[in-house]
Amino acid sequence: MCNSEKGFYIQKLGLQAPSMIIEQQNEGNKYSRYAKMLFAGGIAGCCAKTFVAPLDRIKILLQAHNRHYKHLGILSTLKHVIDREGFFSLYKSNFAQMIRIFPYSAIQFGTFEFCKKNLPGKIDHPHFLKLTAGSIAGLAAVTCTYPLDVIRTRLAFQTTGEHVYSGIRDTIWSIKRSDGIKGFYPGIAPSLLGMAPYAGLSFFAFETLKEFCLQKFPDVFGYPDQKGNPVLKIWARTLCGGLAGALAQTATYPLDVTRRRMQVATMLPEGHKFRTLRQTFKTIWVEDGLRNGLFRGLTINYVRVIPTVSISFTVYETLKQKLNLDTSVNS
Repeated sequence: MCNSEKGFYIQKLGLQAPSMIIEQQNEGNKYSRYAKMLFAGGIAGCCAKTFVAPLDRIKILLQAHNRHYKHLGILSTLKHVIDREGFFSLYKSNFAQMIRIFPYSAIQFGTFEFCKKNLPGKIDHPHFLKLTAGSIAGLAAVTCTYPLDVIRTRLAFQTTGEHVYSGIRDTIWSIKRSDGIKGFYPGIAPSLLGMAPYAGLSFFAFETLKEFCLQKFPDVFGYPDQKGNPVLKIWARTLCGGLAGALAQTATYPLDVTRRRMQVATMLPEGHKFRTLRQTFKTIWVEDGLRNGLFRGLTINYVRVIPTVSISFTVYETLKQKLNLDTSVNS
C-alpha cells in the first residue's frame, strides 16, 4: 500500500498521523505558554500597584492640582490626606485600579513576549527589537484598558466630602451621560505618545541590564536554573527593574502630567484650558513652569516607580520560573 493510500485510510478511520499529533501538541504548548505568561503578567502588575497605591494617589492629587493639596509637598500632602480623609483613603480607587491593572499588565507582558518571538525575522538589531517590542506592548496595553484608567483617575482625584462619583458604576454612567464614548478617552494622545517610549525604554533597559549582568558577571548576579541556564537572582531582578523604570519615567514624565491634567479637566473650573494635548502642555508650561508644572510630583514618582517596576519584573520573572517558563537571556 502506498503512502497516499495509507493517509487515506488513516483519515477515513478518523485517526491522525504522528506528525499531525506532534504539530497539534506544539500548538497547544504554545497557547499554554502564552496563557501562563498572561497570568504571570497580570499578577505581577497587581502586586506592584497594590504596594505603591498610596503613593499613586498622592501623585494624582499633585499632578492634577487638587485644590486642597496643590500648594503642598509630598510629605505634607501625605500627612494632610491621612488627617483629612483617613489612612485607608490612600487606597481610594485601588479596586478600580486592580480591575484595570490585571488586563493591562497581562497584555503588556504577553504582547512583549509575542513580539520578541515573532519580530526577529523583521528586525535584525537586537536592541532595536527590544525597544520596538516594548513600545508595541505598551501601546496595546494602554489602548485596551484606557477607559478603566480614566475611571480610576476620576475616583482617586475626589476628596472626602466632595464626592462627584459614588463608585465605579456611577462614574461610568456619569461620564457616558456627560461626554459620551469620547469621555472615556480624554488625554489618550499624550498617553500613547508617552507610553511608546516609556514601555519601550523600560523593557529595553531591563532586558539589556539582565543580559549584561548574566553575561559579564554570572556568578554575582545569577545562578543556574533547573535546565542549567543562567537566570537573575531576585535582588538582581529588583535592581535591574528599578533602574529601568527610573530611566524610562524621567524621559516621559511631562507627557504623563499632561495626560492626567486632561483626564480631570471636566472636574476643574478652568477645564477649558486642557482640551487638547498642545493646549494643555502650553498651559502647564506657561502657568506652572518646568519644575512646578511639567515635572511636578517627579520626586514621589521616583519613590513610586522604582518599587513598581522592580516588583513587577521580579514577580513576573519569578512566576515564569514557577510555571516552568524560560527566564534566561535567550528566552
